[in-house]
Amino acid sequence: MTLSENFTIDQLKSTDATELHLFLLDNTARLHRFFPLTLSSNETIEKSRAYIEEKNDEIERKVNFTFAIKELDTQKIAGLIIIKKIDWVDKVGELAYCIGSNFEGKGLVTKAVKAISGFAYGELHLKVLQIIAHETNVGSVKVAQNCGFIWKRTLLNEFTPTGESPLDMELYEHTNEK
Repeated sequence: MTLSENFTIDQLKSTDATELHLFLLDNTARLHRFFPLTLSSNETIEKSRAYIEEKNDEIERKVNFTFAIKELDTQKIAGLIIIKKIDWVDKVGELAYCIGSNFEGKGLVTKAVKAISGFAYGELHLKVLQIIAHETNVGSVKVAQNCGFIWKRTLLNEFTPTGESPLDMELYEHTNEK
């Protein structure tokens, strides 16, 4: 999926292991609170290879869909976008995403959410997409709003970061117009 003349959304490949590892290593400080499992699954290049294999297996089994936001010129991974917690009965999926500090503020995540929403509605035939964000994650809240997601409610004690008390999270939803 093309995001712009220099960015794309692409399924992770085994050849992305080094770039994925470096992306997560470079952004550990900003991702540790909400992406602890992804970080621990990519502590080495070997672990990143295994992570990519696992994520591609999940795509084949239609469990989760994990994609890289990549810079075309360099093949650097700028971020990740994931469709997860898919309820195939009610046709609902949750979006999760992260962007590297070097790529922040360029509108890439907004473009990625719009593109992946088209994929989720058109290819996966989902009816509702959700974004769950903490109120202090202003960037994520702005992405949800910029993409037409509507705030629905506060989810009490929804997420527990490593070593912290449970956090309330905000639920945003977008329904397929078709």
